[in-house]
Amino acid sequence: MRGWWQELAGLVLPVDCAGCGAPRVVLCARCRAALAGGGAGRARPAAAPAGLPVVHAGAAYGDAVRAVVLAHKERGALPLAGPLGAALAAAVLSGGAGGEGGEGEAGGLVLVPVPSTRRQTRARGHDPGRRIALAASARLRGAGVPARVVPVLRLRRRVADQAGLGARERWENLAGALEARAAGVRSAGGARIVVVDDVMTTGATLAEAARALRAGGLRVTGAAVVAASADSFRAGPGDGFPRGRGKRRRIA
Repeated sequence: MRGWWQELAGLVLPVDCAGCGAPRVVLCARCRAALAGGGAGRARPAAAPAGLPVVHAGAAYGDAVRAVVLAHKERGALPLAGPLGAALAAAVLSGGAGGEGGEGEAGGLVLVPVPSTRRQTRARGHDPGRRIALAASARLRGAGVPARVVPVLRLRRRVADQAGLGARERWENLAGALEARAAGVRSAGGARIVVVDDVMTTGATLAEAARALRAGGLRVTGAAVVAASADSFRAGPGDGFPRGRGKRRRIA
């Protein structure tokens, strides 16, 4: 109910840019460009948790990008899923997961979003991670990459709100909290698996997601996020996902 109403309201009511506040536009050209993937690259926290896969981010988390992410996640600005999905798709391609050939080609590419808690989904009126993943998969398919979203993961116990927690506290909060659904494992089997989320801070969430997928018998190719902190970027030669061979496609 809340979702379709907000989407309709965004079409007929004047709004300001979610990134910079420019009047009468959902997202201005400058803020949209910040999410276009021009700065996509590998990102890794200084104190990365054990088991963290290779991570690529579409943009640095700050200023306009941070404002857009929060507007979509916390304020239900649903039309922003498209630009955020473009950044996520660019991150996936930055890692080479959209390349041709390589192990698991028959199963294509599967994006596995980190699940929100039921409480968060009810409060927000939508699941932002899944919505962005769906937008990213559509972008990838438009670029010729056979991508799909499979909700493999689910929470097996309650977790505390991560806001305000340090790196060690986040890991302790999340350790063992996720598990792979049997139906999801069957659907994703044989594909290249990329864990996706909106933002990476300490890497604890992505590490736990990767652990749960491996425990379910899936091979995790890497992880991709819309944004990561600027000081976590580690771009350089050979920094693609493992076995990420093939041509890198462009997102229009």
